[in-house]
Amino acid sequence: MNVLSEWTALACKELGVDPASVDRDLILELTKEVAHGVARPAAPLTAYLLGLAQGSGTAPEDAVERITTLARNWERATTETLTDG
Repeated sequence: MNVLSEWTALACKELGVDPASVDRDLILELTKEVAHGVARPAAPLTAYLLGLAQGSGTAPEDAVERITTLARNWERATTETLTDG
């Protein structure tokens, strides 16, 4: 077992989360898109926000898809937001 797998298993146990419910690769891909498309510090913040969204009832796959799209279109999204005001 590698360090990431061990960490995931232990963190899930500590938090009372079913490890089978964690799609590690999906989360890592999302944070990679955000880190490269927006800013590196936005990646862990995004992971936290994803957890909040899931806790509020948003399906994780839907949230990941929406945030990935936002990160991939970050420059256009910010340009549109800044010129709308």
